[in-house]
Amino acid sequence: ELNQDSTAPLPSEEGGEDEEEGEKEKEREKLPALPSASTSASGGLEGGTKNQFSTFSNFITTINQKKEGIGNRNSPTQLVIPNIKNVRDLPPICLDVRQKQRISIDTLPQEVKALIPPEPSLPIQTKTVKDFQDDVEKAKSSGDWKAVHDFYSTTFDSFLEINAAFKKDTNSPFNTIEDSGINAKFVNVVYDALLNTPQDVQKSVLKGIINGLLQEWKGPRTKDDLRAYCILLQNPQFSNTSTYVIYAHLLRQIAALTEADHHFLVHWSKKISQRRFKELVDRLLQFISLRLFPAKPEEFPPMVKCTWWIPSATKVLALFNAANSLLSPPVISYTDFYNSTLDHIDLMEEYHNWQCYGNSHRFSFCRYPFIISIAAKKVIIQRDSEQQMISIARQSLVDKVSRRQKPDMNMLFLNVKVRRTHLVSDSLDELARKRADLKKKLKVTFVGEAGLDMGGLTKEWFLLLIRQIFHPDYGMFTYHKDSHCHWFSSFKCDNYSEFRLVGALMGLAVYNSITLDIRFPPCCYKKLLSPPIVPCDHNTLVGICDVTLDDLFQIMPELAHGLSELLSYEGNVEEDFYSTFQVFQEEFGVIKSYYLKPNGDKIPVTKQNRKEYVQLYVDFLLNKSIYKQFAAFYYGFHSVCASYALLLLRPEEVEILVCGSPELDMSALQRSTQYEGYQKTDLTIRYFWDVVLGFSLDLQKKLLHFATGSDRVPVGGMADLNFKISKSETSTNWLPVAHTCFNQLCLPPYKNKKELKQKLIIGISNAEGFGLE
Repeated sequence: ELNQDSTAPLPSEEGGEDEEEGEKEKEREKLPALPSASTSASGGLEGGTKNQFSTFSNFITTINQKKEGIGNRNSPTQLVIPNIKNVRDLPPICLDVRQKQRISIDTLPQEVKALIPPEPSLPIQTKTVKDFQDDVEKAKSSGDWKAVHDFYSTTFDSFLEINAAFKKDTNSPFNTIEDSGINAKFVNVVYDALLNTPQDVQKSVLKGIINGLLQEWKGPRTKDDLRAYCILLQNPQFSNTSTYVIYAHLLRQIAALTEADHHFLVHWSKKISQRRFKELVDRLLQFISLRLFPAKPEEFPPMVKCTWWIPSATKVLALFNAANSLLSPPVISYTDFYNSTLDHIDLMEEYHNWQCYGNSHRFSFCRYPFIISIAAKKVIIQRDSEQQMISIARQSLVDKVSRRQKPDMNMLFLNVKVRRTHLVSDSLDELARKRADLKKKLKVTFVGEAGLDMGGLTKEWFLLLIRQIFHPDYGMFTYHKDSHCHWFSSFKCDNYSEFRLVGALMGLAVYNSITLDIRFPPCCYKKLLSPPIVPCDHNTLVGICDVTLDDLFQIMPELAHGLSELLSYEGNVEEDFYSTFQVFQEEFGVIKSYYLKPNGDKIPVTKQNRKEYVQLYVDFLLNKSIYKQFAAFYYGFHSVCASYALLLLRPEEVEILVCGSPELDMSALQRSTQYEGYQKTDLTIRYFWDVVLGFSLDLQKKLLHFATGSDRVPVGGMADLNFKISKSETSTNWLPVAHTCFNQLCLPPYKNKKELKQKLIIGISNAEGFGLE
């Protein structure tokens, strides 16, 4: 039973733990900053939520009353928790109050600090993994669950008991971030068995957790407290919505911990197995989704009375995201943190709240962008772009009217007129001359051609321009066959405007929702977001980021492999490699040398300094040697895409927005295709899909490019292409025709599969401009 005084109002302040701050300062400096670490766990709480519910004691009393109605206590049953509408919220945690209290503890005289009690001694650990498994087997065979019930009810009754049961060594403090001291195998065995125990056993665990949370609500945290939180988070009972009130309070207490304590939890979470890590993340995502869109609204307290539920869960999820990003490779994909439920909320309201109240305690999912899917981020970026386009166009119209000039509809667009024979120079001139119009809707005209741009000409302009600029003979980019990607040429030149043009093209593609066939390595997009917002001081370096040997492997794998061997070489590095801190590059037939550090030609590479040599070499290749080229490229991209929405994106997500996904799923395209003049059961359509699904990947890409102007899949997948096949009432001697601006393929009713395949291959392999060339 809960203590008699457990019904008393709990304090709304919480002290921070300061022990070991000195010893761990260096370790914490290396740790990544957690998203919105200063955000209050109760962010978004507009009004007070105290005293709205009855006490936890009533909750437990109800549980005990329900026990009498249980039929067979020895058979495993589904966990049922009574109605939770009347459960009292724990008081809100105010970060400012907590910080003030923490500061006051820091400034106390030494003799007063000594009054804070040390970590209490733990009860003696009595059960081993084998002992527990034997008890469970005996209970299953005999039907007597008393020993198991006693273990669960004792273990989860308090944080001290949790540590006594699951701590590897009760006499060791385990105060390092590298080892939590938790017996993970025992934790897993106990939780795996829990859901197959009788209902009263499961209820005793929840009752104990409530008791522990109430007892541990106040006072500074010890590492044993953090261990208990880490263990409780893994409880599979919290997948059941009937436990969500308890789960919410657990999340709230964890979210309210100090940043130093969060760092311990982050590093301890790295050691959780992949399967259980994924389960923890999925449980948190499900909690957020069901709180936003409950299947039964009456199942939870009203949203206005528990506004802290979602902020608390999101902040705890941020701890797991930070743990995941510390590992290489990560435990799970970054896409596993996406919550697709958020695609259905008012994203622009979230975005505007984030922009307007960024430094306040007001909660917004945009503070935690890892949870927002790439599809949702694309919506935010597109709408933000549209608003900017409208704003720029409106200003142009107002300026025209104010000068008493006749408005021209063309002034609402970025009109680009180019000649096919002078594509790059004309495009460069047009974009440089119309720099103030880059945020308007793009329209392209090829001089001497009658095509009206409804999207198709724009796609073709991008395609031809990219193909020409990235040609090896052009010299701007080097194609690396081993990695199948382009990288910036380090050749020095007098004018870097063409690199700015490529950056502007990428920006225009994102701005106008066009996918480009550009093959840059992931490192490029990391540099493009360094920083994500153009600095006001033009002397600030841009496009410079921390690069590693892994980044070089993605571009020049052979060179990276050689440097990796240098790092692992067991012999005499100085004599066998005979290298110095100097590198050589060929530029237009002339070999030039560069020092990686002052007097680098006189500093030999040794076993002691080889790590420094490799790091400086990688930094030279990916940052310093191409700085001017990439800086021009960076400013070109941001001249179009300057938006705070870029702060939401990961480098991988920028790549998908620019290039789309290279993964083709023609079966998905078949399922989403619309028809005009045909039925999907018609013979011609069945011939068509038989042929297309049997194509090689290269031919499938050609078909996609022929019909849509790009061989890449947009962010939303094949369904977002709105692909349509229309019946062409022409002779079957004709080839198929495509309207790329509408993603439409016009297909004559060919008599047999062989004829359809022959005509389709000819059409998709020879199409460019208006007509065949």
